[in-house]
Amino acid sequence: MKKIMIIGSGGAGKSTLARKLGNIINIEVIHLDKLFWKSNWVETEYSEWVEIIKKQVKKKSWIIDGNYASTMDIRLIDADTIIFLDFSRYICLLRAIKRRFMYKNKSRPDITEGCVETFDLEFFGWIWNFPKSNRNMILKKLDKYKNEKNIFILKNQKELMQFLSGIEKNNLK
Repeated sequence: MKKIMIIGSGGAGKSTLARKLGNIINIEVIHLDKLFWKSNWVETEYSEWVEIIKKQVKKKSWIIDGNYASTMDIRLIDADTIIFLDFSRYICLLRAIKRRFMYKNKSRPDITEGCVETFDLEFFGWIWNFPKSNRNMILKKLDKYKNEKNIFILKNQKELMQFLSGIEKNNLK
């Protein structure tokens, strides 16, 4: 595991997992939200965004967390390991709401400074609709790589903790 891609709905815990995994296996963590958003929630231009992603995946090793469907294929090609946090929409919504209050009036550590944490109807809708609008697309993409890459589809916190425990045990050997 040298190039690890973590995907899933908003609130699934991608950034938290990336940080924990990065600490265990000592690999650089790259948060896509931090690269995509400029201060005050200004989006990066598409052509610039693609170049940023291409530059990141050329690195020797990385853990990249975030979805960003427009560049997902670029990351999938270079990743050797893909972790899909396929958690329920209810868990994701609860976590996103909790995060909103944890970072009230400030930026999260995994996002650009000046992007104050929000939770609006659009974000609620994205999380709520993720199982219908994104899940099948992701599963189809992962199916194409099932014989070439390490793919982990984790459906709940228990599976996530078992996965991390296994990584910690193997890393101590």
